[in-house]
Amino acid sequence: MQDNALARAWLRTFARAVEEGEQRLTALDSAIGDGDHGVNMRRGTSHVHHMLARDGTPAATGQLLDEAGVLLRTHVGGASGVLYGGTFQAMGAALMVRRAGMAHLGDALDAGLAAIVRLGAADPGDKTMVDAFAPAVRAFREVCARGGTMAAAVTAAAAAAEAGARSTIPMQARKGRASYLGHRSVGHLDPGAASTEMLFRSLAEEVVGGPAPAMAHGWQDSCP
Repeated sequence: MQDNALARAWLRTFARAVEEGEQRLTALDSAIGDGDHGVNMRRGTSHVHHMLARDGTPAATGQLLDEAGVLLRTHVGGASGVLYGGTFQAMGAALMVRRAGMAHLGDALDAGLAAIVRLGAADPGDKTMVDAFAPAVRAFREVCARGGTMAAAVTAAAAAAEAGARSTIPMQARKGRASYLGHRSVGHLDPGAASTEMLFRSLAEEVVGGPAPAMAHGWQDSCP
């Protein structure tokens, strides 16, 4: 059975990115929200990090991501906990396969995006994490369709997530706490989009330059 080394590395790197970026996320959320996105995300990802360090963690990638989702839903709290928890649980469900490959990861990212849209009732342009997640998934799929490698796909996804997060700056928020500000939400980067960029950047770091290359752990490096 495919081991979960890549998923474990992704989760660890994401937790580290959130820890290092906590103050930035807090500052972004203080401008248009409750100011707690940084501390909440760090609390949730810290629980995921502790889960990875204990004995008896799930051996399968899908089960590991599902458990991470449960922890994020429980410990991040609020809307972000529901969205991140639902995203990871949806990705985990999509990866409950014996041997996953690049196409399966694309399916998992699609499932994660669908969960965000369903749970948050958000669309692109609403100034939410969807504005970073949707272009990242699209970029991954485009590389996959061209026959590119997983490294190329996750690199493109990370760049698209970063650009998508920046694109929220001129938007007026239509969802969440920020929507109460109306036109005053314009000019600020959405904190959920910023943490989403961290998520995709963490995946790219591990696939491209991490100590656990995807193909060394049973991942197929192409789309059928």
